[in-house]
Amino acid sequence: MSDDTADRYLRDWTHRQHMAEDMVPLLGRLYRDRGVIVTVFGQSLVNKSPLEIIQLHRKAGQMVDGDIPIEECLPILEAISQLDLAPARIDIGNLLTHMRTQQADTEVAEFVKRELAGICTGLSSIREEPQDVVLYGFGRIGRLIARILVGKAGRGDNLRLRAVVVRGGGSDDLEKRASLLRRDSVHGHFDGTIHIDEHENALVANGTMIRVLYSDGPDKIDYTQYGIRNAIVVDNTGIWRTLEDLRMHLKSPGAASVVLTAPGKGDVPNIVYGVNHQNIAKTGPVISAASCTTNAIVPVLKTVSDEFGIVSGHVESVHSFTNDQNLIDNYHRKDRRGRAATLNMVITETGAAKAVAKAVPELAGKLTGNAIRVPTPNVSLAILNLHLGREVTVDEVNSYLRMVSLESDLQNQIDYVNSSEVVSSDFVGNRFAGIVDAQATIVNGAHCTLYVWYDNEFGYSRQVVRLLEELAGVVMPNFPKRACPAS
Repeated sequence: MSDDTADRYLRDWTHRQHMAEDMVPLLGRLYRDRGVIVTVFGQSLVNKSPLEIIQLHRKAGQMVDGDIPIEECLPILEAISQLDLAPARIDIGNLLTHMRTQQADTEVAEFVKRELAGICTGLSSIREEPQDVVLYGFGRIGRLIARILVGKAGRGDNLRLRAVVVRGGGSDDLEKRASLLRRDSVHGHFDGTIHIDEHENALVANGTMIRVLYSDGPDKIDYTQYGIRNAIVVDNTGIWRTLEDLRMHLKSPGAASVVLTAPGKGDVPNIVYGVNHQNIAKTGPVISAASCTTNAIVPVLKTVSDEFGIVSGHVESVHSFTNDQNLIDNYHRKDRRGRAATLNMVITETGAAKAVAKAVPELAGKLTGNAIRVPTPNVSLAILNLHLGREVTVDEVNSYLRMVSLESDLQNQIDYVNSSEVVSSDFVGNRFAGIVDAQATIVNGAHCTLYVWYDNEFGYSRQVVRLLEELAGVVMPNFPKRACPAS
């Protein structure tokens, strides 16, 4: 390599750094002043460092087998920042690809204004007042939901986390709660600052005051004493899973609805956001966000069924160990789960295959399922062995799933990766419900095997928050309008 070539690489990198640095204040002002979230193929650019912005643009280019250069996206972002916009999610990756398909040369500002005409309506709030949220239980999922809600607080006029409810602790309870929220062995440090307000018995995370309330039961607390009204209560305990039990939350003044972060039993509606979330406000005040595995597989199964048909199939979940297993061999009420979780692969049952039918009724009775718990702390893998309605090719299946991940109503549920080197730890913190591993897809006539990764903690928590946004009526419109029909 000549010195000129080496210098060119460095100049090009420095140039991209400068452009990414120019993006940061524009992205911040759009989000905090106007409630606009800018993404690139579904990946949010808000609160990202210049290096992260560069990385996300490179990944976006790999998704379309082309290039999504920052030098072409920055002018689009600058044009967006000049408009008088209402809150929305705007994808500059899709804007760029749409602009490239224009037959005639078009000025960037003119094109962007035309594409975003539907939200050029001036600053507004989606709700008249914020929607109060209470987390009942503050374990793995509860703390991740708290991180997400704090990170999405923006101007504070949409979802607002007001309190967490836990059992009474010791004199250092607040300090321990703060420490667990601040530091996570899997997901790393909290992105921001956390301090304690002892007078209010609260944690203050990036300016959001979260009261810590103590209770021994769902019906034994008066939220209105703390100014909390019409709250969505997110039950993270998994203890109460029937309709009757979950309705106990509604006996507490200030609670208006309940979302269970586990599969509901009996008549509890199990909702997978992106697939059967429509009109959930009309299903009653109690719903379940189903399981992490159900959320990972249902969007993929739904879109495959719509396009190719599914005659039958088997779902095998290779799942990271969870807190309900024993660290060392000891008694457990369920078969095999008493053996040391960090030392063994443990065959166990999963209700995910049966739960699919609640979200996609046409697949009722067509799927079987099982699970293997493995000695990893996070990120799981669903293997979908499917007998399709017709013969297909690997390229046909992968191309369709990639298109769905880029431009469809399942863009926030299905991610797509095309690398022969990815492993489970690469997906820690992935915000999607499931990630299709294109290099692992196997096809033999009408028989297809798909491998779907999922962060069973963070990806699932993002799905729960999407449900909360739907219930609160704060789902932002997506722009530009998508070219691919909904799955």
